[in-house]
Amino acid sequence: MVATILVVAMSLAPRMIQNFTGESNLEYHWGYAYRVVPCKNDAGSCEYLDVVYAAHDTGMVYTAIFWASFLGLVLLLALLRRLFTFQPPTSTLTRLCRALASSTRRYLLPNGPHSLFGHTTRLQITILAVLAGYLTIFSFAGITYGKWLTPIANQPPSVYNTRTSLGPWADRVGVLAYALTPLSILLASRESIFSLATGIPYTSFLFLHRWTGHLILLQSALHTLGWLLVETKLYQPQPLVWETFMKNTYAIWGFVALALLVLLWVLALPWTIRHVTGYEAFRKIHYVLAMVYIGAAIGHWEELQCFLVPGLVLWAVDRLARLLRTAVIHYGYLDSQDGNGKWGFKALDTQRAIVFPDEKYGDVMRLDIAHRRGAWQAGQHFYLCFVEGSIWQSHPFTPLSLPVPQLDAKGKSEVVHSYVFRAKGGETKKVANLLQGKIARGKELATKVILQGPYGESIMDGLDRNTNVLCVAGGTGITYVLPVLLKLVSEPVVERRKLELVWAVKRDEDVEWIRPELDKLHQNGVRHGIKIRIFVTDGTADTKTAGEKGEKQTAEVNTARSSNSTESEREEERRGRPNVEVAVSGFVDDVAKGSTRVYGSGPAGMIGDLRAAVAKNNSGAKVWKGEERFDVRLVCDERMEW
Repeated sequence: MVATILVVAMSLAPRMIQNFTGESNLEYHWGYAYRVVPCKNDAGSCEYLDVVYAAHDTGMVYTAIFWASFLGLVLLLALLRRLFTFQPPTSTLTRLCRALASSTRRYLLPNGPHSLFGHTTRLQITILAVLAGYLTIFSFAGITYGKWLTPIANQPPSVYNTRTSLGPWADRVGVLAYALTPLSILLASRESIFSLATGIPYTSFLFLHRWTGHLILLQSALHTLGWLLVETKLYQPQPLVWETFMKNTYAIWGFVALALLVLLWVLALPWTIRHVTGYEAFRKIHYVLAMVYIGAAIGHWEELQCFLVPGLVLWAVDRLARLLRTAVIHYGYLDSQDGNGKWGFKALDTQRAIVFPDEKYGDVMRLDIAHRRGAWQAGQHFYLCFVEGSIWQSHPFTPLSLPVPQLDAKGKSEVVHSYVFRAKGGETKKVANLLQGKIARGKELATKVILQGPYGESIMDGLDRNTNVLCVAGGTGITYVLPVLLKLVSEPVVERRKLELVWAVKRDEDVEWIRPELDKLHQNGVRHGIKIRIFVTDGTADTKTAGEKGEKQTAEVNTARSSNSTESEREEERRGRPNVEVAVSGFVDDVAKGSTRVYGSGPAGMIGDLRAAVAKNNSGAKVWKGEERFDVRLVCDERMEW
């Protein structure tokens, strides 16, 4: 027994106030050091140890409750999703669910305070508040608060230790910080099990990922501050206690972990990303520092690696899944010049590359890539890596095309990925300059691309034949909403269903980005009664209507020449910006039957206005009474807000 105690005593360094002399037993506590029983210290120290171990055990129960609650919520959302899918549209349960959802959107869909949370919905802020409230309550609950003055061997009575509940409280917030670590990793994962279960895109979890990181940093700082006060002030004699404390390996690793966490936080600030690292460098640095931080946290308190090792595993699984996605697209049977084939990796050549020069706002590129694999659904996106730029950077882009199979020159089936994006700077600007250089040299306008994806969920899930669709886009955000309309107009006509597109662009010529798709939308959309409105937001006084430019069939360009507009409407038209609230309200008022779905993609300000407009037009009471058009759901591209 004595030998066992001596072996285990090395793991008890953080709790060396325990007396190991004489016959003793070791009591196991999950996630903490063994406790020596019975306690042979003075009465005050024994009572303090009772509080310490009881507080820790209760804290571990709270972490279990937290994870059980979180996973239970995910399971509930998954079940409700499946239940709602199989319910008849006219059932009472369906009507009740839609009425409740409509009421929820009315109050929780608009953006919260922008200065603190950015362009974030009230629902996300509410979820964050619930999480922060849980952590606050369980940081203090279940701890016996008190103060014990205990003697010190070989010291006069005037020198004593002051033991308080500050130590158990500091341990509690540290345990909760460890428990949040795998959650933070899950919320940042592209291969999100939460998305698979609930149908919610992984991009919707990024806000919680960032704020979970803030909470972990706050808890870690409070944990460190608490023990600094104990070791530098409450325990005596000083500075001997502090010097002895800092010789412990676990203490050194604790400070290293906190320093890494602070560095992670600073490098993740929007200002740092914009002005120092750039997004791609930040992302890779973030990965490395996060893994090193987890290693340091294990070194600080190995007993809690039950939270940290799963975090490493989840990260590794996410990375492996990404590599597999790329392999599925790019690895295959390659044809060689001598007629012999082999298996290998091959970057994709663009079938067509077009550069639309724009010195004022940044050049726009369109890439069409033909490939025999890689089907996707409307709203999903791929990560594109431009080989001629850098193989270490990739960017998320949504195909504006649908995965419609067609035959290539060899008679084999292929699909065409079409992407449109603005090259403001960084890697996309580099690729635009390369293509411009090829134009100047008279070379073939093409580039090599590596694809990874698709990511995200289908944005057409739950879209039944009676759902009316309004698409609102700004600039290159058209790529997110356009596939929805292309899909709908390719299907049989639904009587009295309303379809509309509102697209804001900088210049008249910007409509050429998607000219083939606009032509197809008009040709197939005539029988569907689709309405297309394009607003030109720059230099509107000199613009011509789409009809004057030979484009009357594809667009209605909003200008200040309208003779029957009110004064306020003419002012808005002169600026050229669509009034999102008027567009949504007018659309809902004109709906004859069925619910309403609004798709949006564009600048953060536009999305904020769109959320407010959609929320205003929701009414749970009217939906319950059978007025389905007031069941207005918004589906927006949150990647535009990154």
